[in-house]
Amino acid sequence: MGNLLYLIAVILVIAWAIGYFAYDAGGIIHVLLVIAIIAILLRVIRRAD
Repeated sequence: MGNLLYLIAVILVIAWAIGYFAYDAGGIIHVLLVIAIIAILLRVIRRAD
């Protein structure tokens, strides 16, 4: 489950970067970034336990 969460976070960050630099999609790009950061933080917190 943890690997899947990390993979989704990486995909969202890549999608954010592509969307931010290639297209002007408005607020949805920043929502993707926030979701990716939350997923990475959850991964780090769960690894520390």
